Amino acid sequence: MDIKHNVVGWFEIPTINMERAINFYERVFGFKLQRGKVGPLDMAWFPSVEKGMGSGGALVYDPDNFAPRDNGVLIYFTAFSGDVAVELARVAAAGGKVLQPKTLITKEIGYMALLLDSEGNRIALHAY
Repeated sequence: MDIKHNVVGWFEIPTINMERAINFYERVFGFKLQRGKVGPLDMAWFPSVEKGMGSGGALVYDPDNFAPRDNGVLIYFTAFSGDVAVELARVAAAGGKVLQPKTLITKEIGYMALLLDSEGNRIALHAY
């Protein structure tokens, strides 16, 4: 089987407070999210490109079907600064908590860090 698309097609991160969650991700990563409604769902979309590595995704407020987790699926966000420590330094001021500091995985794979976002979701950062 030839793979022609990214394995992950979409992701959604649960929120309790959409304004707080948008503020967290915009402050830590330095990009803007676009907020809107899809039916009854309040969503804020991460910026994405049509081609290339990675996947698009959104924050979602839907308390009947989604709840933040600190021990569920782990999403790794690319540290576009090139150094995980840059984005990690913004976490506390944006309302999150560092769980694991910048850590070398291997020289070939690069560095990672773990954190809780403002909503209580565990996410990771990665850079080479």
